[in-house]
Amino acid sequence: MPEDDGPVAPKVSVEFEVFGHVQGCYFTKYCKDQCDRLGIYGWVKNTRSGTIVGKLQGDRDKVDEISMWLSKQGSPGCRIDLCELRNWELIVKPDFRNFSIRF
Repeated sequence: MPEDDGPVAPKVSVEFEVFGHVQGCYFTKYCKDQCDRLGIYGWVKNTRSGTIVGKLQGDRDKVDEISMWLSKQGSPGCRIDLCELRNWELIVKPDFRNFSIRF
């Protein structure tokens, strides 16, 4: 009989947009590093309007952790005015193989 590893952590998907002084301070690089460390899938990119947008997918607790980072901390030298998290969904598996910076 296979061993029971307990309940499987729920996986979620969420889109985000970060407003403030978030470009020109390596925000996308730091975001990718954080997501890689946490095992989160998805992408991040700069927008023409000066914000950062992206999509996060992974275990709920890890997505909550990066959501707090996006809302409160960010990269050194940035200023976060607002982080909008929208379109939360429960997912079975991520749509992405890794976390990437898009251009």
